[in-house]
Amino acid sequence: MSFVDTLRQWDDGVTCADKQDFSEALRILLAIPEPNSKICFNIGCLHLLNQNLDDAEKAFDCSIRKDEHLAVAFFQRGITFYKKMRYEESIGDFQRAFKTLRGNNLIDYKALGLRYILYACEVLHNMALAEAQLGNWEKAEQNLRKALDYKTEAKLSVIEKAQQAVLKEKLFKLVEFPSKMMFKPNKHYVAELEKKDYLGKAKVVASVNPQDDFSGFAPLQPQVEDGPLSPREPEVLRALEGEPHTVLFEFVPETCDELAVKPGNMVFVLQKGADNWAYVIFNGRTGLVPYNYLERQEISLALKQKKGLVPTSSREAPNIPERTRGRFYDTQVLKHSRFLSFSMFDLVCCHSLYIVKVHFTFTFAVSIPRESSYEVLIRKISKKVKLPSDNISLSLDSSGQRAIDANTDMETVWSQVRAGRITLWCNEKKEGEETHRVALHSYQSANPEDLNFKEGDEITVLARINQDWLEGRCNGSTGIFPASFVK
Repeated sequence: MSFVDTLRQWDDGVTCADKQDFSEALRILLAIPEPNSKICFNIGCLHLLNQNLDDAEKAFDCSIRKDEHLAVAFFQRGITFYKKMRYEESIGDFQRAFKTLRGNNLIDYKALGLRYILYACEVLHNMALAEAQLGNWEKAEQNLRKALDYKTEAKLSVIEKAQQAVLKEKLFKLVEFPSKMMFKPNKHYVAELEKKDYLGKAKVVASVNPQDDFSGFAPLQPQVEDGPLSPREPEVLRALEGEPHTVLFEFVPETCDELAVKPGNMVFVLQKGADNWAYVIFNGRTGLVPYNYLERQEISLALKQKKGLVPTSSREAPNIPERTRGRFYDTQVLKHSRFLSFSMFDLVCCHSLYIVKVHFTFTFAVSIPRESSYEVLIRKISKKVKLPSDNISLSLDSSGQRAIDANTDMETVWSQVRAGRITLWCNEKKEGEETHRVALHSYQSANPEDLNFKEGDEITVLARINQDWLEGRCNGSTGIFPASFVK
């Protein structure tokens, strides 16, 4: 489970506990595959609340294994042992909790997400009670005298009452942790889980139609009496140069001067060659398309085609005609087109480029400079498939055994190029699939959720949190870290 999923499930469990739905909170927290020390502590508190002492002991054991400096976990396990009448083990845990306080009067866990203060005098108070249960009244009195050195004004009465009971060799009340208290995840991380509407809802502030309150992409049009029976053709279509044609079949380019089109697209033919190829413009881009893939249309008919009133062809695509290589189209005609910015680069095959054919969930082709690095290749392909480069993998074969990554010698890859072309396979990485990175710089953080490492360490990336942060594993520890610190 990724850090984001763990964080979301942790927050859901704590929310249920806040609503007093402790059974649902326990079910949610137990479903987390790899809980951290704080989550284990919460699970132990819920078991203790249900008087499941054995399960509570196991949960606190797990919490202490994951964080041996968590004094409140020792304190809670000591209380669990006391309730199980295992007083010697209880004393041992209270001593460890006191030692972890390092001579301080208290530890405030608010910064770590727990609204609780552990007082040293209360730890010593419970230690004295466990000694009293064993009949060691002198040790109990010594612990209470020591507790007076760490007392606070709020806790003074509790210590004094315990001393009076010990003098009479009577037991006194155990100081317990409020089991409904839970460690909560970092509120800044939780805030990132919520979807944010940065733009807000659009509002109509001016319209020629007084009744127009539509704020989408197709506003209401004013009604004009005695208007034309059919809509007028837009001025932009009348101003276009070239002849309008409808694309009948999908065409995937194989060279950099060819243009990708799909059935139903309307293109404008600027020039037709004798080799049955046409130089066209589509969505501001220019390129070559087989002319037998096109059907000429009148402007008005082309408009109907865009509205879905003219059906597209269901025939099989014809054979692509052979191109006459090295032949230039009439550059004077194209230069004077009001719609184009003419470039010779758009007219001839670019011999300084490789054509990379990529099999994904769909097949496409991209052109990149010869002998490009892995970073240039993956960036170009990730932009085409609209996925982050970390979320896709490349291979020289369909089985994925000849994988290409940042450590691959690209000379080996480009040696597979034939006639300026190469075919690759691209796959989206599955959730939880691991990648390996190397630390560029050392990273040390006081935040317990972060991953600390040194320059040169190898880090296994488990998930991407957002654009700037990753979750990973290094030297047996798991946490999050800045993406800019690794390569």
